[in-house]
Amino acid sequence: MSKTTTILLAEDEAVLAHIVKESLETRGFKVIHCADGEAVMSTYQEHHPDLLVLDVMMPKKDGFTVAKEIRNINAQLPIIFLTAKSQTKDVVEGFTVGGNDYLKKPFSMEELIVRMQNLLRSTTVKEADSEVITVGNYTFDVAKQQLQFQQGESVELTHKESQLLFYLLQYKNEILERSFILNTLWDTDDFFTARSMDVYITKLRKKLSKDETIKIINVRGIGYKLLV
Repeated sequence: MSKTTTILLAEDEAVLAHIVKESLETRGFKVIHCADGEAVMSTYQEHHPDLLVLDVMMPKKDGFTVAKEIRNINAQLPIIFLTAKSQTKDVVEGFTVGGNDYLKKPFSMEELIVRMQNLLRSTTVKEADSEVITVGNYTFDVAKQQLQFQQGESVELTHKESQLLFYLLQYKNEILERSFILNTLWDTDDFFTARSMDVYITKLRKKLSKDETIKIINVRGIGYKLLV
């Protein structure tokens, strides 16, 4: 990333907050910590973070209430909830009020970081309107949703195909997790939606087939990998 990614961490457990803050900072993130929900809004307005890590049970104002307030002024900011509450209704409420992800305590720092990176990557789709990406012997015009093979014919992509290809390219030669892409593009990861995504993958393979060096492989039980 061209600039340091700023994380706003709202967590009232001092020891946990210290561990998370220190761990993220050693990985190059800038972390601003709030110890209660009431301080989040003013801190957000001062620093304009790239992502919000938000505890649910906090003094003065709970995380769900804070998320609602943030969403009133910023519909795009990635929000990850941290919580010891594990009932389904709590998870549902977290997503309903505007959360993008939900991590139950106790959690590993590696899992938190992976989830953060996934969300930060996903926001780049909205900034890619003028981007043209090289894919082997193709060029991919994100705004036009179009693939062009060298100087030859162009292939039109549907909106969903274009989004899916963009994410695969963000994870080029790495694994793109099925659950992440399903929840990001389809808002659900149920069986029928997963089958639908498989169909889109097949269509992309066909549209990229003029370049035999490009492969979209299925990593069984995990996701897909675009090899270029």
